[in-house]
Amino acid sequence: MEYVKLGSTGMDVSRLALGCMTYGEPERGPHPWTLGEEASRPLIKQALEAGINFFDTANVYSDGSGEEILGRALADFARRDEIVLATKVQGRMRPGPNGAGLSRKAIFAEIDASLARLGTDYVDLYIIHRWDPATPIEETLEALHDVVKAGKARYLGASSMWAWQFSKAQYTARANGWTPFVSMQNHYNLLNREEEREMLPLCRDLGVGVTPWSPLARGRLTRGWESTTHRMETDEVGKALYDDGDREIVEATAKVAAGRGVPMAQVALAWLLRQPGLTAPIIGASRSEQLRDGLAALSLALSDEEVAALEGPYAPRPVAGI
Repeated sequence: MEYVKLGSTGMDVSRLALGCMTYGEPERGPHPWTLGEEASRPLIKQALEAGINFFDTANVYSDGSGEEILGRALADFARRDEIVLATKVQGRMRPGPNGAGLSRKAIFAEIDASLARLGTDYVDLYIIHRWDPATPIEETLEALHDVVKAGKARYLGASSMWAWQFSKAQYTARANGWTPFVSMQNHYNLLNREEEREMLPLCRDLGVGVTPWSPLARGRLTRGWESTTHRMETDEVGKALYDDGDREIVEATAKVAAGRGVPMAQVALAWLLRQPGLTAPIIGASRSEQLRDGLAALSLALSDEEVAALEGPYAPRPVAGI
């Protein structure tokens, strides 16, 4: 396993992060395709044994059960100080006022609830799960700074938003002496490269680590266009992110993979890993071989001709995932 610094911090993270949205009780929350605890634990253990030390979850994953499953597995399989544990805040966790968002009240309530579910005193990276237009960014940033100063989070991260919003947040934090964001978790893969226009150059300029979500386009980049899975059929978010206009890119990925004699997933991840300023893509895994593909991609060097073939069919499209 390769390890790199997370942005301009001194913290080392594995070149791949394990995204843990896959792990949660299927009857809790909106994702019926998730794996329960018994099926999740071997995959988390496999990731640890492969050298992955970076684990990403969120309070909203399967109504909190994702954090519970991950927390128990890490407690059984690893030492806490060897793990980089990230979770998120913003999504709705309960009905009624103050059950969602990035107000001071919500942040203080949700960090304690996440820590309880994870079974830990702190998270290494606390990420805002999208922008909250209903709360002044100053309120959010000061509350997050206080979470860090209280020892409940080591670093702060942000996720998909407009580049002007991220720039405003970083400037506001520094102007007030508050803790800035050290990472950006955004939507970036072969099917959606709009982040190359503004967000990725901004992150490179600011020294912010980039940890893309959905690097395999929710499985679209791992199989032929006509193929389907239970998750693809029931994942309403995924249906909104990709469409038939992506077919040509998927076919180009399949052609490069066939020429190399490797699975498509390895090619799609190898392309992503060579992008400048990228720290660690967040891969999901519901099967052991998916983790193996992710690890194999670390040593797959694509030629300039292969990269041109993968990138050639791309056309500008609306930003998705914000």
